[in-house]
Amino acid sequence: MMRRSMAAPTPQVYLAGLDGWIARQAHSLREAVIAAAPLDESIKWGHLVYHSNGPVLLIRAEARRVLFGFWRGTLLRNIEPRLVPGGKYELATMTLLEDTLIDPAVVERLVKAAVRLNRTLGNPQRAAG
Repeated sequence: MMRRSMAAPTPQVYLAGLDGWIARQAHSLREAVIAAAPLDESIKWGHLVYHSNGPVLLIRAEARRVLFGFWRGTLLRNIEPRLVPGGKYELATMTLLEDTLIDPAVVERLVKAAVRLNRTLGNPQRAAG
């Protein structure tokens, strides 16, 4: 469950506002993401967003799930088929529930591939516009 009602000013405050399994999933994802590649981390649109030549991925804690999403995620489904396409910029997200497992090695592969796509194709927000 989440305790926060307003947008958090920093990633640390965002994570501190989470409870229970939501907090565990979000912390675990964040650790794997940070270990995978040098990314700029911020709060944008009310959740964690990671950038490298534009937005790369997001972690969004909600009341009953954690979303793990990638700009250009449709191009990453060969690595993680649970990514579901939807939205602009080839966005695809994976829903994590309390019992959802994701191997940190898979997170690492996803992050590295997503960073590589931004390096090769440019900022996904600019490329689409």
